Amino acid sequence: MRILVSADMEGATGVTWPADVEPGNPQWQRLRALLTGDVNAAVAGLCAGGADEVLINDAHSTMRNLLLEQLDPRAAALTGRHKTLSMVEGIQDPEVAGVVFLGYHVGAGADGVLAHTYLPNSITEVRVDGALASEGRLNALVAEEFGVPVILVTGDDATCVDAADYAPHARSAAVKDHVSRYAAVCRPPEVTAALIRERAKEAVALAGRRRDPEPHPHTVQVELDAAHLAEAATLIPGVERIGVRRVRYASGSAYEMIRCFKALTVVVSAAVEALYG
Repeated sequence: MRILVSADMEGATGVTWPADVEPGNPQWQRLRALLTGDVNAAVAGLCAGGADEVLINDAHSTMRNLLLEQLDPRAAALTGRHKTLSMVEGIQDPEVAGVVFLGYHVGAGADGVLAHTYLPNSITEVRVDGALASEGRLNALVAEEFGVPVILVTGDDATCVDAADYAPHARSAAVKDHVSRYAAVCRPPEVTAALIRERAKEAVALAGRRRDPEPHPHTVQVELDAAHLAEAATLIPGVERIGVRRVRYASGSAYEMIRCFKALTVVVSAAVEALYG
């Protein structure tokens, strides 16, 4: 049984501050080890639960965060950027029977540690089919379209509450308790590793790929923090401006939805001008 782990960083053990997750910072270098520790705990639990193979998709920022030399040898790492399905690359593998969202966080407009949706700023809210959308919700829709269940979500306590809505059957592991966007009550790695191992072992029982799932259409609305960013987003065919800072697009499938959203983030990022955004 093959399990995919989508490993983000904002929801990892000990992470609370932008410098913790920004590549090149000394703090990022230190927190890479804690992220890798969370991943190794998940691998240990998944294997104890019956998984034969575990693929880790490094899903944060440059997607080169995991310390390969410290990775559990029972796992393999998919590292580097420019992947077809970004954070859930690998979900299209027909042998993948379940996916873990590790180190995840709540979305832009919600209250949680380092809350955002893909972009750390610029995007102030994302809604998919009317529901406030975190990266977890967006990626869960893609996983569902490929017939892969979300079996475990780790992050802060707010992330676990969010996951209970979009993946109600998944196990969850809160490695910290949200205080503000940049503060949390953090538990030490020994404690969080034990929790993640336990929940990951339980989660394997939820794995099982559903064959021939049907794609569904989705409508996405994105609110941005400046008018010119909304205008820039309309360069993408199918994206229309529906307010001063809000755009909308419709897609025939979750695959198309997530790819258009990724294109939107690239265009918006390119339109940001220095300190004024």
